[in-house]
Amino acid sequence: MQNLPSRVVVLATGGTIAGVARDASDNVGYAAAQLGVAQLLAAVPALAAVPIEAEQVAQLDSKDMDLATWQSLARRCAHHLAREDVAGVVVTHGTDTLEETAWFLQRVLAPPKPVVLTAAMRPATALLCDGPQNLLDAVAVARSADAHGVVAVLAGTVHSARDVRKVHPYRIDAFTSGDAGPLGVVEEGRVRPFRAWPAGDAALGAERLPAEARAWPAVEIVTSHAGASGAVVRAMAAAGVRGIVVAGTGNGSVHRALEEALREVQAAGVRVLRSTRCRNGRVVARGRDELPAADDLTPEKARVELLLRLL
Repeated sequence: MQNLPSRVVVLATGGTIAGVARDASDNVGYAAAQLGVAQLLAAVPALAAVPIEAEQVAQLDSKDMDLATWQSLARRCAHHLAREDVAGVVVTHGTDTLEETAWFLQRVLAPPKPVVLTAAMRPATALLCDGPQNLLDAVAVARSADAHGVVAVLAGTVHSARDVRKVHPYRIDAFTSGDAGPLGVVEEGRVRPFRAWPAGDAALGAERLPAEARAWPAVEIVTSHAGASGAVVRAMAAAGVRGIVVAGTGNGSVHRALEEALREVQAAGVRVLRSTRCRNGRVVARGRDELPAADDLTPEKARVELLLRLL
């Protein structure tokens, strides 16, 4: 019987999981991205028995995630996933933009092996830090024979890249999978699935990403609200923005003044996608819609999707 690969590569990018506060009781006044990946691993003694390689891809607060880091991360993931001895990749990340990075990596890589994003809502110095357990659980998922594609593991729960979303600014259980529900949970190092792992999407390929960040198409998000106008949309188009996602109200409805401007710029060649401000559900498209719907993608993920389509 052929032995399955068990090696896990941990790629670190910073975030709260690597954050430090002066006071252990301070869960908000910390500095993110202070600890290196070796320190994160050392805080989880159980990982000493697991064959792990570690690499520091970036060291930033995920609110400042940028295209250059996405490109580097995608390429490092692709490199390690191609190795026969690697079972999967774990990415330590900040929580603020984790869902965007997850969808980006899924669409770029669509990996047959697992890429597992994990993070923390409390800094490493907290009295109740969640990072070590999340990292341990993420490694368990990365080594699971049934896992594939990009997922996020937080608070013992496994979320798919398409469905994961941050819904609370402070609690440890800050992430959900919306209507779809989580893929499963991690219990004492074992993955218990709740539903079938999603089939893979068509991969864009990390090698097709532009080498220079300035070569990426500009895509922005606008929000529909009471009293909205089309001024910001027209200004974006004049500035060279190539794609706009509108976070509509309800079923993706858009204020008439904003919709008029969006139709104008769409006719001029700017790509538009219509999502919803609601964190659950999806935009149910209608036959008469002039602005295409983003289905169940949140505005942030719709922006990633539009960015990749423009590439």
